[in-house]
Amino acid sequence: MKQSRTAVAIADGRALGGSLRVIVTHEPDLAAAKSAVDEVVRAVDLAANRFDDDSELSRLNATPGRDVVISPLLTKLIAAALRGARLTGGAVDPTVGSAVKLAGYDADFAAVPPDGIAIEMVVSRIPGWHAIAFDEAARTVRLPRDVDLDLGATAKALTSDLAAATAISRIGRGGVLVSLGGDISVAGDPPAEGWLIQTSEDSGAPIEEGEETISIRSGGIATSSTTVRRWTRGGVALHHIIDPATGLPSDGPWRTATVVAATCVDANIASTAAIVMGQAAIRWLEEGRLPTRLVDRAGSVRRLAGWPKPS
Repeated sequence: MKQSRTAVAIADGRALGGSLRVIVTHEPDLAAAKSAVDEVVRAVDLAANRFDDDSELSRLNATPGRDVVISPLLTKLIAAALRGARLTGGAVDPTVGSAVKLAGYDADFAAVPPDGIAIEMVVSRIPGWHAIAFDEAARTVRLPRDVDLDLGATAKALTSDLAAATAISRIGRGGVLVSLGGDISVAGDPPAEGWLIQTSEDSGAPIEEGEETISIRSGGIATSSTTVRRWTRGGVALHHIIDPATGLPSDGPWRTATVVAATCVDANIASTAAIVMGQAAIRWLEEGRLPTRLVDRAGSVRRLAGWPKPS
């Protein structure tokens, strides 16, 4: 998913293992907005980078069996992950950490070998989010010894929300769009035509004329896909979206799900859940009135809950 060229000023970069784009509607505000976004991204990286042994999340995962007081930021990130688990009936679950590592995603994705020898994959339900003792008010967490938290399904999207809100607060006018690996959040006043977003399975794909595009004026949009963060082991294709019921990469009918919601983190929760839920996601998304674009394995597109048809 890419943001079309409709705004005044754009800054591109890399963050949290993927692409970063910051857009503002007033060109003189770009430097201040980008600085605000960078501050939020750095703070989240220090709090929740599962590939950094010194991150707060890594230290928490290494301290099972006792109450650990955590920072306000990590508290927000864990609260969002557990909320996602509640809303999706466990389809999006932060206790997939060990399963993700066993599938071969045990380093920053740029360092994951695209091919390798076969690995043993055993069907095993993950511990589940109910195993986490979390007191949001007291900012304490206690993890069982068999739980390894992975906040990847929600942390990047929440970072987009926090970064966009921080940037618009810093510049005090106009509009801001923040995209982290295609997880997009907008804040402030949008361009006259809205923020034009081009749908794509790969957030790094170039913007092309004629591609399906929608407009949003607030909230966020997120895409989850099994086609981008993908690798093979022993000739078997694997990806990063784990089905909590099996502990294995999801094998449902959808290869891509894009959702619009009131926030980017809610859009990401729903898009990830759609991949895991499979056909059952259709009713769940429609009942939640979440505009969604689903792409099946053959490339056929299904639009739900008001997602506009291409003109």
